[in-house]
Amino acid sequence: MTTLAPPPTSSPSSGHRAAPPADGGFVARGRRLFTGPAEDPRWTRPALWAILLAATALYAWNITSISGNSFYNAAVYSGTKSWKAFFFGALDSGSFITVDKPPFALWVMGLSARAFGFGAWQLALPMVAVGTGSVALLHRMVKRDFGPVAATVAASALALTPITVAINRDTNPDPILVFLMLLGAAGLLKAVRTGRLMPLVWSAVAIGFAFNTKMMQAYVVLPAFFLVYLWAAHGSLGRRIRHLAVATVALAVSSAWWMVVVDLIPASSRPYIGGSTDNTVWDLVIGYNGFGRIFGASSSVGSAGNGASFGGSAGVHRLFNEIMGGQISWLIPFATIALIAGLILRGRAPRTDARRAALMLWGGWFVLHYLTFALAEGTFHPYYVTAMAPGIAALAGAGGVTLYRAFREGSAAMGAPPARAESRAWGRGWVLPAAVAASAAWAIVLLQRVSGSGTRYTVAEIVVGVAGTVAVLGLLAGRFTRREGLIGFAALAAVVALLAGPAAYSVSAATSATNGTNPTAGPSTGGGMGGMGGGPGGSSGTGGRSMGAPPSGGGSVPSGTDTRPSGSETGDSGTGSDRTGGGQAGGGEMGGGGTQVSSAMITYLKKHQDGATWLLAVATDQTASSIILESGQPVISMGGWSGSDNAMTLAKLKSLVKSGKLRYIIVSSDGGQGTNSEIATWVKAHGTAVKSSAYSSGSSSTTSSSTSSASSTSSTSSTGGLYRLDASDVG
Repeated sequence: MTTLAPPPTSSPSSGHRAAPPADGGFVARGRRLFTGPAEDPRWTRPALWAILLAATALYAWNITSISGNSFYNAAVYSGTKSWKAFFFGALDSGSFITVDKPPFALWVMGLSARAFGFGAWQLALPMVAVGTGSVALLHRMVKRDFGPVAATVAASALALTPITVAINRDTNPDPILVFLMLLGAAGLLKAVRTGRLMPLVWSAVAIGFAFNTKMMQAYVVLPAFFLVYLWAAHGSLGRRIRHLAVATVALAVSSAWWMVVVDLIPASSRPYIGGSTDNTVWDLVIGYNGFGRIFGASSSVGSAGNGASFGGSAGVHRLFNEIMGGQISWLIPFATIALIAGLILRGRAPRTDARRAALMLWGGWFVLHYLTFALAEGTFHPYYVTAMAPGIAALAGAGGVTLYRAFREGSAAMGAPPARAESRAWGRGWVLPAAVAASAAWAIVLLQRVSGSGTRYTVAEIVVGVAGTVAVLGLLAGRFTRREGLIGFAALAAVVALLAGPAAYSVSAATSATNGTNPTAGPSTGGGMGGMGGGPGGSSGTGGRSMGAPPSGGGSVPSGTDTRPSGSETGDSGTGSDRTGGGQAGGGEMGGGGTQVSSAMITYLKKHQDGATWLLAVATDQTASSIILESGQPVISMGGWSGSDNAMTLAKLKSLVKSGKLRYIIVSSDGGQGTNSEIATWVKAHGTAVKSSAYSSGSSSTTSSSTSSASSTSSTSSTGGLYRLDASDVG
């Protein structure tokens, strides 16, 4: 399979096309778009288009039924109703409180919703686009340094990474984060090759936008970026240091501009910053979304809440456990061996060697993410690891081709005199078969864990076993017989063996109902946080409403699973669908204190809203988001995600009531995610309790389709309920 090593000429016999006339016309450029450059093998561009079409099909399958994350869906919906809510990333269109992430991903989805209308596919469309774009971008970067075969393998591996398929079918911000980080990597590699400043600056700007997507997670790759440029870029050391200093300024500006603007605006003129303890974005950066993730301590929810892990206990083996293994670990053995061997093989290359620089970048991307996710003591969800998928995929492609070339050198040295050079080449011949055998064996272990879960996994296990055996034996036989055709066939079998398992999981992710707040791929293999399971697909929906049904506020609203345990991260769920099995059901639909928010209650509230800005005030974000999507009206979340944010004070509540902006509140004093005790006491003393008979009916649906015990709680209790407040109640 000689095309693994780019041929020196473009003769027809080498599988390359003759260069077309340089007419520069529109037709010629359009032809090259679909057929690729003349110097590429004929199969290169068609193979890329096939991979992109397959990726798009996986990510967009049944796109109108992709529920997404109801928390982010509600914030996007609010942003379509108010530009102020859009800018701040507020949960409600009245801009009382923000989500606990910066708003760039919400802006992207919000612009799609404003352009095409608010609905399921309109929110999913940007995620599908950036997911497919990430595959194309990785292909381009790997192809430049390692050739079309390496690029094809890398793109296929990324497209078929199970957790990547699952998260690209969701409305969490991670797909946009990954795309922006890849843009940063593309700028960095160009800066390394050319020694120019501007590609490095644009790389920094891309990472800055990634910061405004998911804060500190965007910075995980920065040590690798800095090291690669400082070591491998063209130019003197002083020039490289100066360029890095300028890029650091660009990074700081592009990262901090939104944070600085928001924190400079008086608190009375903007929403409360959800997840913070002092109503500043800076506290959110270094606390809940910063060191709290690493060390398990969060100023906003406490170490117990932010120590929640839905991917198993922290430790170097976390990404291989029963929860995480099938999501990301398929190619880790191969990628690790390829990285080490590749760096050794390029050890004597010049400092500016582009291939070694690329291996350093992708290896750093992989290792830094692995250590961060494996050892983090804070809140951890399986879908976080989609950020490490490009590093693994790039190493599988680039490292695989590097090992293949070394293997061929070792095979050619068989029977030669035992000189030192030939001995080294002979030793290289064992690395590729060992790497293939290690990953194929691990894939069989992963598939054995889910044996009996479905025919596709049984078939995948057989394919991995047969193809892996053919690959290893074929490589070894070809090595001793020096038969190029046999080695090429064995290499193809190796690719099949490495990708069959992830493909089975990816098809499952694309064709099964997905938990919008904690998406995973494949069958259930256990769950964090006690292992309590949701229903099939893990999707409880919102308000018992069918997907895409329009709220009375206008627009079509995608529902989403919101069955998260107390103390979990905003937008993240402990509910493990049929795949993950972790979490509590029904938490997102409860008003607190035993009061269940029903469709009948929402109808009553809208009828008696009497011009108030907010329909209702509730304890937590998850309750507020489901009501926003059900009613189309702004709803106040008084305590943020966990109920412990200081967003609502008694003085602020009195001011809102006195001004007529708020008339109804659900209170509870039962602890956990209940209402602030001072507020609850005052409301019960001065407000008018609304009896459930005023709005309930035997056939009215609730805002949860969950069948858990939490959802069957009676509509009233002694500890809380729905209260009406009027200006006259504020004395």
